[in-house]
Amino acid sequence: MSKKLELTSFGLHIIAMTLMLIDHLWATMFSSQWWMTGVGRLAFPIFAFMIAEGFHYTHDRKKYLLRMLLFALISEAPFDLMCDGVFFYPFHQNVMWTFFIAILCMMWIEKAKSKKMWLRVILTVAAVAAGYLLGLILFVDYFGYGVVTVLLFYFLRGNKWYHYLGQFVGLFLIHWVLFGGMEYGVTLFGQQFMIPNQGFAVFALIFIWLYRGKQGPYNKVIRYIYYGFYPVHMLLLGLLYFIR
Repeated sequence: MSKKLELTSFGLHIIAMTLMLIDHLWATMFSSQWWMTGVGRLAFPIFAFMIAEGFHYTHDRKKYLLRMLLFALISEAPFDLMCDGVFFYPFHQNVMWTFFIAILCMMWIEKAKSKKMWLRVILTVAAVAAGYLLGLILFVDYFGYGVVTVLLFYFLRGNKWYHYLGQFVGLFLIHWVLFGGMEYGVTLFGQQFMIPNQGFAVFALIFIWLYRGKQGPYNKVIRYIYYGFYPVHMLLLGLLYFIR
């Protein structure tokens, strides 16, 4: 593949943040522009992929987990303000909690690798089930489906054809078939088909598959821009939506 078509981790983050901003602008300021939320569906799988990649590359997984916890706490009030117009709403938690649960599951699965095969399989299945149920019970963003999406990229990390096939099938089943969401009516060859809004998430693979493990520009400032962009832009959008 030509190097011109490759994306670095930095490039993926910029694309994902832009897509998320478009989606959140739709949610707060431009609710009549339905295309914006369709485009925004591509953001979460890219972030989920980068969480799995970050888990693989980080030198300290406990710090990675605690950093996610810190920004989950920081992001909760801005998230509630943007989504519900209040500073505290207990029935929908921000996506950092989704990633926090997923990292816990990956740490659990990593520890299980030292066990005998039969026990490893049981503990791995239990980790996935627990992650899904926690996401559902705690009302995190994307619910248990979001946690499982991160784990999908964790299990299918690689650039072989079967990794790509598994990622496509997994995303299709999780976000198109199971999660679904709002539906659009599309007429094709005289027949009308209903396309779930969340199903557009599979198109995130176009960007993910252009990634070849290169980091691109990176330092502590950039790292905290990645994390800080989430609560800061939600706070600004929430305040704008609240006062307009």
